[in-house]
Amino acid sequence: QVQLVESGGGSVQPGGSLRLSCATSGNIRSINTMAWYRQAPGKQRESVASILSGGSTSYADSVKGRFTIFRDNAKKTVYLQMDSLKPEDTAVYYCYQQIIDYVRDLMWPYWGQGTQVTVSS
Repeated sequence: QVQLVESGGGSVQPGGSLRLSCATSGNIRSINTMAWYRQAPGKQRESVASILSGGSTSYADSVKGRFTIFRDNAKKTVYLQMDSLKPEDTAVYYCYQQIIDYVRDLMWPYWGQGTQVTVSS
């Protein structure tokens, strides 16, 4: 059974930093795209950043230059380094991965449980 476990959320003042982690476990053959999404109260879930298996990255315009996504394939973990945080970054952050496991041998989307990030003075 594939599981995504997120950690690293919390409360921080504007201008501060947080690092989110998403560790993957289970009978995994390979992981393609790894990404972070977020959902603020009353808003739709939106893409924040993504990274392909080859290392190519993309970011939402609102976080470019402030957030960095990176992955450790050996540890099956994706990270989101968030710097210069703003109150508008407050949201629940979700990890997303496209995984091929040994059971179905098909690429399947998986989501983490979400971790709260609050930016407030």
